[in-house]
Amino acid sequence: MTACTTGETEILMARRIANAAPAVNVTARGETVPVGTANADAADDPAIWRNAADPAQSLIVGTDKKAGLYVYGLDGKARDFLDAGRVNNVDLRDDVPINGSNGILVVASDRNDIANARLALFRLDPTTARLTALGKVEAGTGEAYGICMSRQGGTTYAFIVLKDGTVNQVALDTSAATPAGRIVRTMKLGTQSEGCAVDDRTGILYVAEEDVGLWRFDARPDGSTTPTKIAAADGRNLVADAEGVAIAPIGEKDGYVLVSSQGDNAYVAYRISDDSYAGRFRIANGVIGGAEETDGIDLMLGDFGPDYPGGLFIAQDGHNATVAQNFKLVAWDDIARALGLTK
Repeated sequence: MTACTTGETEILMARRIANAAPAVNVTARGETVPVGTANADAADDPAIWRNAADPAQSLIVGTDKKAGLYVYGLDGKARDFLDAGRVNNVDLRDDVPINGSNGILVVASDRNDIANARLALFRLDPTTARLTALGKVEAGTGEAYGICMSRQGGTTYAFIVLKDGTVNQVALDTSAATPAGRIVRTMKLGTQSEGCAVDDRTGILYVAEEDVGLWRFDARPDGSTTPTKIAAADGRNLVADAEGVAIAPIGEKDGYVLVSSQGDNAYVAYRISDDSYAGRFRIANGVIGGAEETDGIDLMLGDFGPDYPGGLFIAQDGHNATVAQNFKLVAWDDIARALGLTK
């Protein structure tokens, strides 16, 4: 396929935006410093840790998929960088047994060997904001791409999405000095897939198949491996590529699942209760720049201090003016108000 010039790409994007369904605008309240890899598609996926005791001291882990992992404060400043090589997506869970004590487990999809997928495991120290490498776990044959985590019945699971659409569910054991894992089952989508998220309340795994749409699976290790399509990448509500996935849990089983509509610089919300379409939004230019061509997203509801009422939504920015890519921070209340969503 012939590569597009910058002008041709801009024309194509303008046409996609024109053909897409209307989207409301919100603006970012913060942003991270750019990743260290300049002049490249490098920043990719964020994960949020909320400090319940002092929400304003919460942390963000983000990938530079050419170099490693950053830890940021809510002020956007880098608190730590760990050279982990080609790590693509990242997720985390708190209160996980790690070598004798509970802590914050960070798991990244490791692409350093594109023929053999691995999970790279780390411990995040909430006091120092430092990451410590724990080791790697084999996760199947193929190129590691997406990653999301789940806690079910005392077991921590990682769902690794391979580039060809294979999804392996890996049971993790981090109780000893060296982490271990085993693939408990495998699911499959037909083409390239990446973004995923698990709703631990409902036991549902959401996966974005880039050119096809958003799917859900049963996340239980003994559940069905047959996917159900929630939304097609139809060029209207969801414009390919469908990329990052995040969840806004409300109540016992309601809320919203959000997906990056990368093809028209937007984000789409679907209701968890019935998979119905709930609206679209964009992160527009304001005091802080907007976000375009977003890969990874993350969302956590709750108290994050006065700057982020209702919760924190983070989106990778594929075009960050004249500097390297970074992540934009948006208040959930701003999104919910713009879309008229139930909070």
